Amino acid sequence: MAKREPEALDKVDVPQGTLELMILTILAREPLHGYGMTQRLTALSHDHFRVNPGSLFPSLYRLEQDGKLKAEWRPSENNRNAKYYALTASGRRQLEQHKRRWERVSFAISSVLEGA
Repeated sequence: MAKREPEALDKVDVPQGTLELMILTILAREPLHGYGMTQRLTALSHDHFRVNPGSLFPSLYRLEQDGKLKAEWRPSENNRNAKYYALTASGRRQLEQHKRRWERVSFAISSVLEGA
C-alpha cells in the first residue's frame, strides 16, 4: 500500500485580506484575548489556519485604534492578566461590510472555477 503524501493544501496561510474578517467574526461571538483567538481560529478552521502573534497583534492594535474593537485587561482562565478584545458598534458594521465583500469575492471565484 502506497504511503499518502501530505497535500500542499493540508495547511494553508490565512488568505491575504481575510484576517480582519476572521478576527471580527470570532469576536462577534464573545470577547477573547489574543491567545484565545489563535486557538479559536485554529479550531474553527479544523487546524488549517494558524496565525502567528506577529500577524495577529498588529491587526488587533489597528482595529482597536480604528475604534472597531475595545479592550480591557482582566484575569484569564489561568489567572494571569490578559487583554480581552470585544467588538464595538463600529466593529459590527465593519464585520457586515467584510462579510458582504467576502460573499461577492467567493461567488466570483467559484463562478470562474466552475466555468473553466
